[in-house]
Amino acid sequence: MATKKIEAPPPASPESKSQSANGSKVMPAHTGAKSGQPPVSKNPHGIPDWRLEQLPFHIESEWGDGEYRYKIVGDTSAPVPPLRPSKYLGKEQTIELFRYMIVNRRMEAVLESMYKQSLVIGELYQSLGQEACSVATAYALDKDDWLGPMIRNQGSMIVKGYQPRATMMQYMGKGDSPTKGRDSGSHYGDPKTLNVVAPISHLGDSIGVLAGVALGARLQGKHVACLGYIGDGGQSTGPTYEGFNFAAVQHLGVVLVVEHNSWAYSTPVELQFACKDLADRAIGYGVPGVIVDGTDANQVYDAAHEAVQRAHRGEGASIIEAKFMRMKSHAMHDSAHYVPAKVKEYWKRRDPIARMEQYLKEAGWMTEARIAEMHAEVERFINEERAVAEAAPMPGPEDAGTDVYFDNAVDIPVKYGEVRVKNANKNRKLSESSAPGHYK
Repeated sequence: MATKKIEAPPPASPESKSQSANGSKVMPAHTGAKSGQPPVSKNPHGIPDWRLEQLPFHIESEWGDGEYRYKIVGDTSAPVPPLRPSKYLGKEQTIELFRYMIVNRRMEAVLESMYKQSLVIGELYQSLGQEACSVATAYALDKDDWLGPMIRNQGSMIVKGYQPRATMMQYMGKGDSPTKGRDSGSHYGDPKTLNVVAPISHLGDSIGVLAGVALGARLQGKHVACLGYIGDGGQSTGPTYEGFNFAAVQHLGVVLVVEHNSWAYSTPVELQFACKDLADRAIGYGVPGVIVDGTDANQVYDAAHEAVQRAHRGEGASIIEAKFMRMKSHAMHDSAHYVPAKVKEYWKRRDPIARMEQYLKEAGWMTEARIAEMHAEVERFINEERAVAEAAPMPGPEDAGTDVYFDNAVDIPVKYGEVRVKNANKNRKLSESSAPGHYK
């Protein structure tokens, strides 16, 4: 179900935007709230690291009483650094991005309430603490760009154009939901209007699909950015490697955001992979990589913006590693008791919305009263969306067999123009010597 974007503060003035060669918007360089930029460091393998702090602790495991126990090695009391000023976002864009983050969080809080009232069918997956990553990456996309979210990137889908009611109805299995009640959870997309590839449960498989979308667009004469996500656990799967390697080799505009959640379900990352930074894998793929603080929306946006513009220029794929922690459990059935309390407290102090609030106040862009007013306005908006979702009908039994199977008679139109490559093998002659031996 395609819906228009939620209302937001007015966009930047026309003078603050320019056009790139392919007609997409390009934000001008902007120093943000403070003049100058803090220096950018590099990790031991030369990958740029935009974070203003390094994680001062790690997790070790020990076996005892018939189970693994996780202990903290290091200090979890470090003070919270300020946000890195954005090079590209101005006042109005920053405020709009901030509002999307609030909508993302409030929508999920309402969904949790609905889950506990047995209004949600199946499981519920939440992204508390990850809002800056989902929202800021999607905010960097242009209209013709594509999004390949995972189950927790519901904030990115709101930025791309879905109303919160769509996600609520989807979780409730309503007839007006994007899948018309034929699926629950976050497995929905819109390839026709919003350019959203529905999440695929098998981790990593969406990346190959996005590579195919980018290739299809290029065959039609257009370079698009295809933004996809993968977690620290899913980053180790075969489909992730195969799909992204294809994008790298073919110079396709896939922007892969590796969400370094700190925990691959109940397993700390220290027991999931040996490298310190997953962005190091960009070296093996032969593409640019960057490390950002996933709770700093400015860092996330700037990295995504540069990767998207690189894709628009036809320069190929990129990897962004966003480090943070999934503050909710894997799903509602999981208590996350395995995460040490001090680790939770460390990341709670780095709440992306609280950090952005402080940034906006220090910049003089929003007052405490205006921030409270925005929270209240979003609260009203989400409650209205919930009322619409709850009032929506369940799907009728007479429609159970419709929109289930793809009709091969349907003509799939090209999206960006005529395919530029036709009859590529028209004049090619296959000799007997060139044929595969088992065909002779």
